[in-house]
Amino acid sequence: MSAIPQEGDLVQEAEVIWLEDTTDMDYVRQALDKVGTRKGKPRYERDGRLIGYSNLTPNAPRSADSGLFARRTFYLLPHDRPNRPDDPECPYRVGSPLEAVDPRTIEAGKAGSKTPRSQATGEIVPARS
Repeated sequence: MSAIPQEGDLVQEAEVIWLEDTTDMDYVRQALDKVGTRKGKPRYERDGRLIGYSNLTPNAPRSADSGLFARRTFYLLPHDRPNRPDDPECPYRVGSPLEAVDPRTIEAGKAGSKTPRSQATGEIVPARS
């Protein structure tokens, strides 16, 4: 099960681990997945590829209803713009999927956000320092 994360869902995050360099990625999709562990690479069962994930604090509680931990995963599907930057048939030449955010806005405990870069509006958005 996955959901779009909200700030309140992320208070137990300790760190974000990137498996790939996101420097040239306009966006990544983010989801809040229920998994059996607080840290380490989670199982990935979507099309496309896992780009990163979050690790939780050692005392992060399990969900009362499922007994699992809510952790973020960051991924791209095969038809996403970062995978097909020069393809005029790409469905996200402009705009991005609902769950997509600019990877430069992601940090532990913060949901990330859309930017002109992630929306491919043509505006230049400077990287955070």
